[in-house]
Amino acid sequence: MECPLCGDSRTRVFLGASEDSLEGRSYFECALCRLVFLSPDLRLSGEEEKKRYDLHCNSPEDEGYLRFLSRLTEPLTRILPPGSEGLDYGCGPGPALSVLLSRSGFKTADYDPYYYPDQTLLQKKYDFITCTETAEHFYFPGREFARLAGLLRSGGCLAVMTEFLRADRSFLHWPYRRDPSHVCFYAQDTFHFIARRHGWKPCFPAPNVVFFAA
Repeated sequence: MECPLCGDSRTRVFLGASEDSLEGRSYFECALCRLVFLSPDLRLSGEEEKKRYDLHCNSPEDEGYLRFLSRLTEPLTRILPPGSEGLDYGCGPGPALSVLLSRSGFKTADYDPYYYPDQTLLQKKYDFITCTETAEHFYFPGREFARLAGLLRSGGCLAVMTEFLRADRSFLHWPYRRDPSHVCFYAQDTFHFIARRHGWKPCFPAPNVVFFAA
């Protein structure tokens, strides 16, 4: 089984369908980059995936959700130079993050393949890119991070928020992996691998948040 992040074939069964008493799914782990990923044949179709996203209540009017996002936006806005312009990649149906960033004076465009599919936004370069609760949905994370690298200006910042895979937690009972649209799970070592691949410097300013400095 080839790893969808690094392409290495040294993958092993991380949790087999017979071991998954809750969902009956199979997961694999890459020996090189440490990505854990759902068996590709179990991924949702595009239509099924969008139906799942339509259930999300991530409104820019939801103060609770804005507080959740502030775990990323607060450390990000402290390091961005004035006038920086960014892209929220995978913003979903309610582009809340751009609202938060605009309040701090940072113009942010919204891109989402289902809800804001403006391809012209992917022809530009940005001082910063945010990717919140999105990387776990990537079917082909190697391609996605390469795309993000191409959109980021030299000296820019890619800010990612996703729940990290941890060795001290039961994967079987982890609620995050039980969402059928969550297909990739990243350990801190995985983010270090991504950083090395693209020549970035990683830092971890808050729980489940990683910044890549280009």
